[in-house]
Amino acid sequence: MEQFVGNVRRKIVWSVALLAVVCSVWSAPVHAAMEWGDVPPLPTPSSGHFVGQHNGALIVAGGSNFSVSPFQGGEKEWLDRVWVLEPGASEWIDGGVLPGARAYGGTGSRDSGVWLLGGTDGVRCFDDVLEVRWENGAIAVQSVEGAAGTLPAPSAFGGAAQVGDYLYVAGGQDDPKATAAQAEVWQWNTKTPDAGWTTLPTLPGPSRMLPVVVGRDEGLYVISGASLFAKDDGSPGRVFLNDAYRYTEGSGWKALTGPPVPVLAAPAVAWGQAHILVVSGDDGSLFEQSAELKDEHPGFPDTVWAYHTITDTWVEQGTAPAAYVTTQATVWNDAMVIPGGEDRPGHRGTMVMSGKPMNEKKGFSPFDYGTIALYFTLLVGMGLYFSRRENSTEAFFLGGRKIPWWAVGISIFGTSLSSITYVAIPANAYGGNWLGMLSNLGIVLVAPFVVYYFIPHFRKKSIATAYEYLEQRFNVAARLYGSLIFILFQLGRMAIVLYIPAIALSAATGMSIPLCILAMGVLATVYTVLGGIEAVIWTDVIQAVVLLSGALLALFLVVTGVEGGAGAVIAEAQHYEKFKMFNWSWDITTNAVWVCVIGQFFTMLYPYTADQTMVQRYLSTASLRDARRAVWTNAVMTIPVSLIFFGLGTALWAFFRSHPGDLDPNLNNDAVLPLFIMAEFPVGMKGIIIAGIFAAAMSSLDSSMNSLASVLVNDYYRRFKAGVSEESALLLARVLTVLLGAFGTGAALFLATRESTSLFDTYLKLLGMAGGGLAGIMALGMLTKRAHGWGAITGAIVSSGCVYFVSVNNLTHFYMHGAVGFLVAFGVGYGLSVIIPAASKAAED
Repeated sequence: MEQFVGNVRRKIVWSVALLAVVCSVWSAPVHAAMEWGDVPPLPTPSSGHFVGQHNGALIVAGGSNFSVSPFQGGEKEWLDRVWVLEPGASEWIDGGVLPGARAYGGTGSRDSGVWLLGGTDGVRCFDDVLEVRWENGAIAVQSVEGAAGTLPAPSAFGGAAQVGDYLYVAGGQDDPKATAAQAEVWQWNTKTPDAGWTTLPTLPGPSRMLPVVVGRDEGLYVISGASLFAKDDGSPGRVFLNDAYRYTEGSGWKALTGPPVPVLAAPAVAWGQAHILVVSGDDGSLFEQSAELKDEHPGFPDTVWAYHTITDTWVEQGTAPAAYVTTQATVWNDAMVIPGGEDRPGHRGTMVMSGKPMNEKKGFSPFDYGTIALYFTLLVGMGLYFSRRENSTEAFFLGGRKIPWWAVGISIFGTSLSSITYVAIPANAYGGNWLGMLSNLGIVLVAPFVVYYFIPHFRKKSIATAYEYLEQRFNVAARLYGSLIFILFQLGRMAIVLYIPAIALSAATGMSIPLCILAMGVLATVYTVLGGIEAVIWTDVIQAVVLLSGALLALFLVVTGVEGGAGAVIAEAQHYEKFKMFNWSWDITTNAVWVCVIGQFFTMLYPYTADQTMVQRYLSTASLRDARRAVWTNAVMTIPVSLIFFGLGTALWAFFRSHPGDLDPNLNNDAVLPLFIMAEFPVGMKGIIIAGIFAAAMSSLDSSMNSLASVLVNDYYRRFKAGVSEESALLLARVLTVLLGAFGTGAALFLATRESTSLFDTYLKLLGMAGGGLAGIMALGMLTKRAHGWGAITGAIVSSGCVYFVSVNNLTHFYMHGAVGFLVAFGVGYGLSVIIPAASKAAED
């Protein structure tokens, strides 16, 4: 054993040295507003065309052009050609023609094909819908069948967008020579296709044509455009608009802050988690002079505007290489693509612009690098220090049952305060309100039951794992069921708790995601395999202190960075209902107050009564009294800390509302706190806090590794192998810790290569359905005397099925899934035990 520890110690120096090298290769800061790439130009100039994508190919259909300037007597030509560009291709493919020429309609890119909604040929406006498909190297065009194939009225010069299950058409005009624009907005529900198009409440403000129409998850955005009126000679005149509105299903229309200038007919896309990029647009400043300027018209503004949907603010994001209007944009190959368009009245271009935002990223100073290296060295040093005392599994897994209660309490809190929580709670408050505050207080409701009912049962028996209790109370099958659910869940969770924070840290710091994962995974494994649960708990204490100090410092810097200070932050937040905490509804499918209170009470019962990472800490204190103190410490800390983190998120919203130019459109909302830290924290401090966020992820990982090793050694190895020596059990514990660390790190790296957590999310969701049931049978054993093992196991299995049924049918808000699982497991388990009596190991009083 000493040789094993000695070999690991000798490798620590190399680990720290490697970390210093890693820090030195973090990416250098980048400063650019927009980055534009090269895409093959369109074969023919046009504007007003339909732009979409299908089966990975970019499709441009229809449009209009002037071969000869209209100021030289030329006539507008209406186009029917379809052009296709495949990824990586150097030229466009001629895909054939539409049934007839058309332009200026709406576009919807769907799985089945690109929908062309309405449009005009200059003589009339259309009310039909065409579908263009790219399949097997050829274009196929057909009319959309059924009720969706006919719009409520002819429409052109409007816009279309998809939002979830809904397709929208907004604004426009029903005749090419109309002197009044359309105010109607039509909606088609893809889940009920036979119902046809529905007319929504009228768009607020003036009716309009050529608006910017963009769909995001939160709703439909309609921006700018122009209203029409009849001039004295009967021709249509325009009033340019710079207003904006959002339609949300179930809530209706809401007025938003409009762009600084009109952006009529501008191409636009939804970008990232919270931005809309609007390129160019006719601001109307030269509209009345077009006839006078003729071909000397200087063109339209080339400004790229970025609208932030959370703070409701606009900023200039840079400029475009060409200023095109009456064209459309789409996100293709991870870039905003704008194929051709009108660059001045009477003239069309062929340039295909492909671009994405690029914002300045502030790097670390050498002092920041040093603080990170010092912090990580401290964590490893703690592992080395405690390794001298880890001479038994009792010490490795339970710290000799003598760890101070206050350290255990902070560790319980620190384990709950994972890096996901640290960045996610402020991000949720920043992007929304305080409705999640109630769910964070679930532990306060659960604490009395844990302290007075559950901990005494765990402490009364000489056990090492929570699931050992299940065998003593029920049977070995119950023990194996509980431990297996825990093992499978934690194996999946380790990957997530490394990967998710790595995304935010990478985005904010420039360090690659795999490098973030490796740094966290390797270091956590090193100090955990050396120092066991003592290293885990004491590093949790340091991590909690660092992160809470960082949160307080961040809150101070955020508030002082807003003009008017705390008073301005509070007033602004109140005006926008950012402090909303209560949803007074009786709907069980929403996060209503009663749903939050009841749901989170039962949800918290699993981690605090049936999760080995928590139970292990109860058992590491010297006495029942100390274990109770530890739980109360965690519960008491939860309230003020929740206020700090929700307040920080709201303050970040106020800060970036007053400094919208500091936002990076490429970052996810979860990166808002790391972004602020990198941009605003003093030299040295940013290194400590970023290291603390790394440590928070490692805190979750080290707890999982040590607890998993404890379960595997005690519930399987020792349980089924007779005559196990203490030395062999301890060696196995260390080897398992290394293997588990490697597995968690490898799984996180696998997620990074896939750039998606969908597989693991589904895995954890399915296993999570068993959590409430596991807590239910734990309570069944402690609170009843008649329940027996097979009744308990059956109850747990039935409860998982019930939770799955409730989940897939959306019968309740997900907060209530824990309550369903717990109550079904408890009820079915007890009922079967009464109906089918069997030998029962009665619960002790």
